Amino acid sequence: MANLIVHGGKPLSGTITPSGNKNAILPILCASLLTSEQVTIRNVPASTDIEKLTAFFESIGSKIDWNREMKVMHLDHSSVGDSLPENVLPKGMRSAVLLFPSLLYRFKKMKVDSNPKGCSLGIRELDPHLEILSNLGASVDNAGTLNLSIEDRFQGADYWADYMSVTTTENFAMAAALAEGESTLTNAASEPHTQDLCRFLEAMGARIEGIGTSVLRIEGVDSLGGAEATISSDHHEIATFLAIGAITQGEVRVEKATPKHFELIGRAFEKLGVTIEHENDTAICKANQSLRIQHPYTSNLLPKIEGAPWPYFPVDLLPPMVALATKADGTMHFWNKVYEGGFAWLPELTKFGAHAVVSDPHRIIVFGNAPMRPAVVDAPYIIRAAVALYMVAASLEGQSIVTNADPISRGHPHFAENLRKLGADIEWEN
Repeated sequence: MANLIVHGGKPLSGTITPSGNKNAILPILCASLLTSEQVTIRNVPASTDIEKLTAFFESIGSKIDWNREMKVMHLDHSSVGDSLPENVLPKGMRSAVLLFPSLLYRFKKMKVDSNPKGCSLGIRELDPHLEILSNLGASVDNAGTLNLSIEDRFQGADYWADYMSVTTTENFAMAAALAEGESTLTNAASEPHTQDLCRFLEAMGARIEGIGTSVLRIEGVDSLGGAEATISSDHHEIATFLAIGAITQGEVRVEKATPKHFELIGRAFEKLGVTIEHENDTAICKANQSLRIQHPYTSNLLPKIEGAPWPYFPVDLLPPMVALATKADGTMHFWNKVYEGGFAWLPELTKFGAHAVVSDPHRIIVFGNAPMRPAVVDAPYIIRAAVALYMVAASLEGQSIVTNADPISRGHPHFAENLRKLGADIEWEN
């Protein structure tokens, strides 16, 4: 595990080009396995999860040509064999569940560990994925080891999900695209990366209605063909670098931003006294903005930022907002409506001297602008919680250390390099 050495206390300013959306490339890569024709993907970020996934593809016979400098990947799965070895899924990668539909389509049966893991955001259940696949005709047997199979192809069906799960929606879309008949998912997730997957499936020949809404209707086709896709910029990374500019009082400009995704995210920044401007496709956080929490019109309630499935404010961006709140004048209430472990890293934040109270597993209150000092803190296995700890360290004069900060590389392939472009004094220590 690597530690991040941070010499903070200086404004970070400059221009950043964000990576492609990790949460879009992963399901798109998994969907590429649904065809034996060539697939080309551009703006591919070099995250550790993608390295694991492409290594898995090569292990089963796929041909991968990945030009990391040009960020272009060509995939050819025509040489994949007829049988799948047991328990070969990528380790330490919860998004491996996104392989289930394509592996079942290709091999008709699979046997895997029933507890694929990812980040430490509480219970990440398999049940919704297995229910979706079962509804679409798969046989599911979980007697210690998970055994999945289909007779010939998926069967069209209707399903009303318990909640808007991104990966469950993506698994539904992949399986239903090649099912016999029509399928409908009610309470579907609609995040930008889920929309990107659906549009990629359409480019392969899928018939999908309702992209970007909570109801997806998919008419199954007999086969899917090759396609090309360009991964959109990661709105999480865009917001993260703008937040780094705000907390250090610098001016950060992020090119190739996605203004259409930013209205609600921008309002969250405004609640903390930060205005985000847009010039065409460039998002800008101007320097020396006064971090001051805005009071709501309902004066007997605390200001609040709520995170929930899209089109709510993204829960993954709550940690950077929490970091900003520690430096802002005022008090802010944060509510994570998805993960019961989303604020488990708060004890590390308080090592800096931040004043934050955990109300329950989903809610915290931050009392901003408490006296803080550099510290040694331990990052959780949560990408943007680790980033939030870095943000606070960067805002404080002196040396801080964020230990076990490797999770950052899962979401930010060139994190330290980008920060150095902004003038950061930062280094990795193994």
